[in-house]
Amino acid sequence: MSAAVWTVILVLILINALYVAAEFAAVGVRRSRIRQLADEGHWLAKSLLPVVDDGVALDRYVGISQIGITLSSLILGAFAQATVAVALAPMLAAWFQWDSETATSTAAISVLLTLTVAQVVLGELVPKSLALQLPTQVALATVLPMRWSLAVFRPLLALVNGSATTVLRWAGMGGASHRHIHSPDEIEMLLVESRDGGLLEPDEQHRLHRALRLGVRTARDLMVPLEKLTMLRDDTPWPEVVRVVAASPFSRLPIYRNTPDNIIGTLRVKDLLHHYVLEGEPPALGSLVRPLARVAQTLPADRVIALLRERRVHQAVVTADDDRVVGLITIQDVLAEFLGEARK
Repeated sequence: MSAAVWTVILVLILINALYVAAEFAAVGVRRSRIRQLADEGHWLAKSLLPVVDDGVALDRYVGISQIGITLSSLILGAFAQATVAVALAPMLAAWFQWDSETATSTAAISVLLTLTVAQVVLGELVPKSLALQLPTQVALATVLPMRWSLAVFRPLLALVNGSATTVLRWAGMGGASHRHIHSPDEIEMLLVESRDGGLLEPDEQHRLHRALRLGVRTARDLMVPLEKLTMLRDDTPWPEVVRVVAASPFSRLPIYRNTPDNIIGTLRVKDLLHHYVLEGEPPALGSLVRPLARVAQTLPADRVIALLRERRVHQAVVTADDDRVVGLITIQDVLAEFLGEARK
């Protein structure tokens, strides 16, 4: 086999890598960064900006990438089978004393497996990794070949997109356009850039940073542990109730039965006083207990807020994996984390 054959195979793998890198870079690149470069006069950024700024244009860009990947893979397979496999079959027949049919089949399978590994590693994984790590550089480096490909494949792209839309409509689904999805670290970088650019005050950027991190803080991180709670037993005598309520700064107190980890609900001090004023006699605590929501200790803090709002309550008991109560969390605990206030 000549060097020209291997050169063609390598070029086809590199073309596949180009389209893979272009697709992942275009979807992952930060629009604000491309816009900034375009404003500074970067000519490649000016060419890329209309793509990343428009969902329809980005759909076409990704579609061209998919067409390029498919065509380069098909051509690579057909070319290798017509050259490498044909040249390899007589060698296998001579080495192993195989008949022609066995040698041809083995050569075809060997070439297919070898090309698949090379294609996955060099044409898929490596360019994908580069595009995810260096999205701006890769997106700018591939924009011109993608523009040329768009001009060449435009008729085929229209046919493919139209067919895909028709199939989705038959399945009762609408087409979904591609959009940029940023990781928390990328969003933090955008917040820092907005602060440096004067669009955010430092304290605003700090609060938004804390809000972003609520998703990685759990209920256990923010709860008040069981041993630090001010609680009342459901059969506590009235004088003791008065003493605890008077000494506590809280408007709601957890009520437990038998043992502190068996919390049955919460007592609103307002309800207690209201009943005593109207009835003129000490109420039974059990009659005033309100139910408490329960949340798993691994539940993210932002979902804790959503659950408390959904159930219209201010606090919930936090449970371990074995359903054992380990603490109590309130909306105030989550807000204190968000606002950066000192937590007791």
